[in-house]
Amino acid sequence: MANHRSAIKRFRQSEKRRIHNRIYRTRVRTLIKKARAEISAGNDFEAAKAATMSAVRDLDMAASRGTIHPKNAARRKSRLMKQLAALQTKS
Repeated sequence: MANHRSAIKRFRQSEKRRIHNRIYRTRVRTLIKKARAEISAGNDFEAAKAATMSAVRDLDMAASRGTIHPKNAARRKSRLMKQLAALQTKS
């Protein structure tokens, strides 16, 4: 545990940010998982597209907040869009 007042404050701030960032990170993971499930099911292209767009929106939000690195978000979006495009050409 920190001893200085400034270090104690910094610990409180970092803990608050960690908990807040965890919400966005978990939400992004869940939406990516749902989008991949829709794409792999391959039944409905429109549902897969909607799930992918929802995941992309949250990835952008998490990147803009600094929860995840912008290049990490770009890489994940690219992979999702690539899978969606493959589904579209297959259909």
